[in-house]
Amino acid sequence: MAEDTRRRLIAKIHIMQAEQGLDDTAYRMMLERITGKRSCAKMSPQELAKVADEMQRKARSTSRAGRYPHRRSSADPMMRKIGALLAELDKSWNYAHGMAKRMFGVDQVQWLTNDHMRRLVAALQIYADKRKAERRSA
Repeated sequence: MAEDTRRRLIAKIHIMQAEQGLDDTAYRMMLERITGKRSCAKMSPQELAKVADEMQRKARSTSRAGRYPHRRSSADPMMRKIGALLAELDKSWNYAHGMAKRMFGVDQVQWLTNDHMRRLVAALQIYADKRKAERRSA
């Protein structure tokens, strides 16, 4: 019975992965963020349930544009900086997600590594500086 439950949860997770359009890298980073493991095969039924719950929550929240993405606490300062730059540029979080996708192939900003987040902040800062310079010269 427990093995049947595991198989169903794994299938459910893989279906949600396809529905959410997660590439393999982003998917495995999400698994590692939630459980510390990069493969469903190595997870207990409780860990699989946590992943499924998180993915369902993520599926519900992605329909609302501009919502602050949840992220591990070590990245909070970077997330706040990204949020501040987006506000200054009058852009939504979807803009940052698009940049993350183009720059690193990761669908969501909250799934970026700390190094990638620093690079995203630098790119947003450069764009903000250019906009400020354009406003001054105009």
